[in-house]
Amino acid sequence: MLESLEKKLINILGSIESRLEENILFFKDMEIQYEKGGKTAGAKVYSSEDALVFEFKKVKTAITPSELVDTILYSGKEYDNCIINYLERGSSIVISTEKNNVKVKYTDREQEPANLHNDVTARTNRTYFVKVGEADAVLQSIGILTADRKVKNDMIRKYNQIDHFVELVDGLIKEQGDKDSITVLDCACGKSYLSFVLNFYIKEKLKKNCYFIGLDISEQVISSSKKMAKDMGYRNMEFHQIDIQNYQPTRKIDIVVSLHGCDVATDMAIAAGVRYGAEGIIVIPCCHRELLSQYEYKPFSEIIKYGVLKARIADALTDGIRGLLLEAMGYEVSIVEYISPLDTPKNLMIRAVKKSGRNRKAYDEYLNLKENLGINPALARLLNI
Repeated sequence: MLESLEKKLINILGSIESRLEENILFFKDMEIQYEKGGKTAGAKVYSSEDALVFEFKKVKTAITPSELVDTILYSGKEYDNCIINYLERGSSIVISTEKNNVKVKYTDREQEPANLHNDVTARTNRTYFVKVGEADAVLQSIGILTADRKVKNDMIRKYNQIDHFVELVDGLIKEQGDKDSITVLDCACGKSYLSFVLNFYIKEKLKKNCYFIGLDISEQVISSSKKMAKDMGYRNMEFHQIDIQNYQPTRKIDIVVSLHGCDVATDMAIAAGVRYGAEGIIVIPCCHRELLSQYEYKPFSEIIKYGVLKARIADALTDGIRGLLLEAMGYEVSIVEYISPLDTPKNLMIRAVKKSGRNRKAYDEYLNLKENLGINPALARLLNI
């Protein structure tokens, strides 16, 4: 290879090397074709466990990202030109040398538009954040799509729920400013469908680096999540079979999410978000049982003697007190219906964004409610307030 061409190539490959070091969790593979006259030879680079492997002429060599440039140049020293295709999640870079010049082409990898495959948008009158055609791999993995890339009729509601959640997290991410990377903690993650879809959206649509941690007490769902992450090549995820209260993160948590955490599992998720200093917390509660057996309110005695009404009031009290305690901890809180009750009756969302230090007024209001209702809610105990 000509010396002047090699210098140009070194400069370009140096930027690729830096990109690889920064995005190692999102790297897929690199294919290299060396050329000289009619003679060609192929090489490739791929991840194996925690290492990179450079394969050339059937010889496999473990390398580090910092050794990439030297390895490519040394292997191609007998050739005049090369074509290099670098592939990572959501984008690719093609580098080609010809006539003492180096050309670089950057491409965002998007598939065919969703309306070529499916009429779900027309049927639901909704513009989706996670679109069929772009997110087929992840939507198929979680069972939303059929083999021919159409939304299953019995999964439209689930698709809507997940996509609405993505929309909410999108707004939360934008409120946090231009962070280099977002770490999301999924509490009571179950099969982690939400995390997989968010992983796709943040990395491949928003073009932000991200990392996901899933927690659940079920060994079965954690094993399933680990397998799915491995099968999809989502190496920026980890899963732990553990009680939420016992988990200690090894990195800064930016956002905590929990979808349909049963009863006090939602309180554990909220408390974890506060404890780890998360900038944003989004939870969709499921069943509410704790306060039903605790609260009494004499002015309502003739109403709450009807069991169904007492249960519904307990549900509202549970989520209202969760919001009030989050305000007491310095969060700005909204509680809304995030999706139609026709899709799921468990459709309340608590959204909290960290804004300030502790709010004494909100805390005093909570203490007043606690005394009047005769309650001792789990969230207050978990927050030690």
